Amino acid sequence: MLLGRSDRGLLAQWWFTVDRGLMFAVLLLMALGVLVSMAASPPVAERIGADTFHFIKGQLFYLGLAVPGLVALSFLPLRLARRAGLVVFFAALALMVAALMFGPEIKGAHRWIDIGPITLQPSEFAKPAFVIVAAWFLAEHTRRPEMPGQLVAFMLAAVFVALLVLQPDFGQTALVLLTFGSMLLIYGISWFSVIGLVSLATSGLFIAYEFVPHVRSRIDRFMSPDKGDTFQVDTAMQAFRNGGLMGTGPGGGEAKLVLPDAHTDFTFAVVGEEFGLIACLLVLSLFAFVVLKIMARAKQEPDPFAALALSGLGLIFGFQAIINMGVNTALLPAKGMTLPFISYGGSSLIGMAFGMGLVLALGRKRYGANAPARQLTPAYS
Repeated sequence: MLLGRSDRGLLAQWWFTVDRGLMFAVLLLMALGVLVSMAASPPVAERIGADTFHFIKGQLFYLGLAVPGLVALSFLPLRLARRAGLVVFFAALALMVAALMFGPEIKGAHRWIDIGPITLQPSEFAKPAFVIVAAWFLAEHTRRPEMPGQLVAFMLAAVFVALLVLQPDFGQTALVLLTFGSMLLIYGISWFSVIGLVSLATSGLFIAYEFVPHVRSRIDRFMSPDKGDTFQVDTAMQAFRNGGLMGTGPGGGEAKLVLPDAHTDFTFAVVGEEFGLIACLLVLSLFAFVVLKIMARAKQEPDPFAALALSGLGLIFGFQAIINMGVNTALLPAKGMTLPFISYGGSSLIGMAFGMGLVLALGRKRYGANAPARQLTPAYS
């Protein structure tokens, strides 16, 4: 491309204001997802009687939607990016309600809904959109204290979390609460409020442990592995041991032959077995680069909404990666959560692309915005 900084065209303005390093890192994660899918998914497809390349074809199909969407979203100005988050959030909430009422029951949960030939998990789209909406209302309160932005943000969080619990999806619930809590700390809340929120979260965990059998089972198995079936986690740990430093080589792994979720929840174990510790560290470094890059841009951002939204989007991306890798390495209780851009899953891939597209849009350099980052005014001072 022959583009100069003096050009005033839309493409030239985008090219010289978008964070190209971050964009290429995200695209590299997507490419790695295809590579890992080629290694992990064929045995799973064969076990369920599908075409050997069923999941690989699906990954490429959804990638064909995610990449153009990512790039298109990165062109949006701040105002339209904010509105896109608002529209997607309420549309996703409506679809979550529809999934509870009309969606199929899969493994005891109503998280998906069929739209034509495509099966969607609406919560994957609601997560990044919620960050945008919550950041918007919280930031509006700093501009106009008379506006009940905090109350609206808390109410929307309560509705979103309630729908996740009803599905039920406690892994996503924990992820959303962790992200929202972190955003509130960045936004500025009193220690009294922090203690209250921690108490509520602890009470919720206790109630889930007492009254939801599969939550109790997973926590018990994590705390005392001899109390139940730990086949998937044990197999994943054995995969890392088999892989060693350099791995067994592409196609040489055994875990994918027996792990039911080798192409989704346990892709990191497949990476460890077939490509080794060095590859795992490289994947971990790439995730860390993306998160730190987003957080650094958020710190420099003078607009309160953009700073808070960038922080939330970076955190929810990083927390999800940490949870997935923590489960794979037996550091956290097992829960169904994908590794962003690496695991198979159309809704997860497109939802994360939506979030990263908004990151690129919000993080673009804006002329005249070279002033030091403005601190968010604590709401509970």
